[in-house]
Amino acid sequence: MNTFLLIVNIAGLLLLVGLLYRMNRKKVSFSKRVFTGLGLGIGYGLILHFAYGTESEILKQSMPWFNLIGSGYVKLLQMIVMPLVFISILAAFTKVTIGKNFGKMAATILGMLVGTTAIAAIVGISVTLLFGLDASEIVQGEAEAARGLSLEENLETVADVSLPEKLIDLLPANPFLDFTGARPTSTIGVVIFAAFLGFAYLAITRRDEENAVTVKKGIDAIYALIMGVVRIVLRLTPYGILAIIARTVATSDFMAIYSLGKFVLASYIALLVMFGIHLLIITLSGLNPVTYVKKAGEALIFAFTSRSSAGTLPLTIHAQTNRLGVPEGIANFSGSFGLSIGQNGCAGIYPAMLAVMIAPSVGINPLDPTFLVTLIAIVAVSSFGVAGVGGGATFAAILVLSALNLPVALAGLLISVEPLIDMGRTAVNVSGSMTAGVTTARVTGELDTDMYNESLEKQTAEA
Repeated sequence: MNTFLLIVNIAGLLLLVGLLYRMNRKKVSFSKRVFTGLGLGIGYGLILHFAYGTESEILKQSMPWFNLIGSGYVKLLQMIVMPLVFISILAAFTKVTIGKNFGKMAATILGMLVGTTAIAAIVGISVTLLFGLDASEIVQGEAEAARGLSLEENLETVADVSLPEKLIDLLPANPFLDFTGARPTSTIGVVIFAAFLGFAYLAITRRDEENAVTVKKGIDAIYALIMGVVRIVLRLTPYGILAIIARTVATSDFMAIYSLGKFVLASYIALLVMFGIHLLIITLSGLNPVTYVKKAGEALIFAFTSRSSAGTLPLTIHAQTNRLGVPEGIANFSGSFGLSIGQNGCAGIYPAMLAVMIAPSVGINPLDPTFLVTLIAIVAVSSFGVAGVGGGATFAAILVLSALNLPVALAGLLISVEPLIDMGRTAVNVSGSMTAGVTTARVTGELDTDMYNESLEKQTAEA
């Protein structure tokens, strides 16, 4: 019987995959297929959830087959992250899209990422106080206690790292090691290495024009090849989203979500407010925020379902360069730096909310101006080096809570709803990096406004 139900579950997923493929054959636009995949995944996940329950053996046996599509797609995205970042930034130098504006571009991107993280902290603090959230009201079970103990064990490895040490860690001592993604800051290491090669190319163009032409041809050829791989992988997005969201919904603990509903609701209100601030920044830049939402939608949906900013990077760069009119150099810098610096959801809102919730448990008044100013400053500084994968928010929370001498173990109280909240946090992280890219391109005068304002249907007709 179990084998039969397993086959039925897999057949149901394959049927939905076939439906999306049929839509592709009928030339339905890419955006519509992405949203359809999301809707079908939610619907099928609910069916499996209520048919079997989260602890069902059948469901546990079925999920590895769902992961074959969902996790397989994420791995393909991760496969192209480093080559894409490296060659795109290097190619930006050969196409003279960085050059003189490099300093201004880098400063604007970093300022936007860190500045919006400080704003995110203020939003998190405000919402927590508005809802009157208190860590003492949350019931601690076995899973929460185990998570708290684990956080305390990890504290020594991350809490004593100073800001200068964090900045040094961004530098690529071994760029070939960083190409393997061995460090949390590997992506930034690859960015820095590519930038050095780019400046070296600019120096060659002034001294040895013949070799510069040869180097340019080689870089452009590799760029064309890597972008071909990117296009192949991105075509699989609707199928990946279908499998990932179906698995997430099917295995979610709805009772835990209900019991911590107040915190979940407050978290999503804070995330929505922060997303609204992103749209306000876009508006103040003289651009249509509705257009931004439409064209960033595919990347944001995948970030929401996958809970991985790093895995979303190819879509983030694709949306900026092929939908929003951002030059490749700026798109790659904002997307890549956004993986480890200034994650508005994981490094901004979440640690700030936890700190305000936990403060009363050690006798600190969460309304004390000194405490609030210190918290905002620590959140902004601690946002350097937060990994763009699942668990980055926990890493950021450990840094902030330990810096404020607050009990780190209490961060484990929210383990049961962590995946649900992490979905929204990741989407806000990605939106923050894209907002930095679009705004920077606008400030430096390099934004292709015709592409930005062009109809999405026209842009996705051949996708």
